[in-house]
Amino acid sequence: MAHNVPQVLRSANALFCPAPPREAPPAFSLHVPTAVAAIPLPAPMPARHTRAVFQLVGAALCWSLAGVLIKFVATSWSGLAVAGARGAIAAIFLLLTNRDLRFHFSRVQLAGALLYAGCTILFCWSTTLTTAANAILLQYTAPVWVALLSASLLGERVTRSDWVLIAITLAGMTLFFKDGLAGGHVLGDGIALLSGVCFGALIVALRRQKDGSPVESIILGNGIAFVICLPWVAQAPALPVSGWAALLALGVVQLGFSYWLYARAIRQVTAIEAVLIPVIEPILNPILVLVFMGEKPSGWALAGGAIVLAGVTVRAAISIRGRAPG
Repeated sequence: MAHNVPQVLRSANALFCPAPPREAPPAFSLHVPTAVAAIPLPAPMPARHTRAVFQLVGAALCWSLAGVLIKFVATSWSGLAVAGARGAIAAIFLLLTNRDLRFHFSRVQLAGALLYAGCTILFCWSTTLTTAANAILLQYTAPVWVALLSASLLGERVTRSDWVLIAITLAGMTLFFKDGLAGGHVLGDGIALLSGVCFGALIVALRRQKDGSPVESIILGNGIAFVICLPWVAQAPALPVSGWAALLALGVVQLGFSYWLYARAIRQVTAIEAVLIPVIEPILNPILVLVFMGEKPSGWALAGGAIVLAGVTVRAAISIRGRAPG
């Protein structure tokens, strides 16, 4: 019987300590294992950003009508009267074309409205006191003010490439109005420069509202511009039919529709992009004034325009591809 003892012990062990059951093969599942789910997927194409870049370009095309239309209406009205009337028309247009407006009158919303009013009034006034090239190009010192303010107020890093492009842009603009600054338009040039400061600060204020709805600041700003300039509007003489057509184009297209586009674009781009990409406006504005009003820019202006256009084209192409420069 001794030789049967191991077999008896094995039988007892199997009886009291059964082997653990084998795991059944896992059923088919669409659940992605944790290790696989953690693998980063390629980033989607920046479709919203690309659309925003084209909206900025569209806004700039509308803005470029300012010089020729303002100068046309200003043959009958003062610059401040033009600023107030076009503000009223733009406010009505934006109220009719935007839904779910929220006028909460916060500090940033009111700041944006006041800066917008200052920008539009000063630019319109300066356009009647100096050349169209000087007015628009001095306003477009705005990228410098945006670069200085966006890092501290928005936390948006201005890259080395942005600073290079700002330098190129300002160099081109300097050539653009090199001869004009000596033409006796000191008051108009100074007002245009103040308009540029307001424009730069306005972009920062609108960008601060990127998670909200910046269009309310624009509507309020147009209303403020109308109220400030109402005395000049009230004293203005009657306009001919062509003058009313130009004024309506100023309010609806040049100011209303342009900022309808701009308010949507600025949610998807950085503050510096919002001011650099539309810099094609200073090129088109004086050209339209030359064609329709006969106000001729100098050869320096044409050389500066080529420099600005080249720099902005490169920056816009980088933005469309969704790459951060630097």
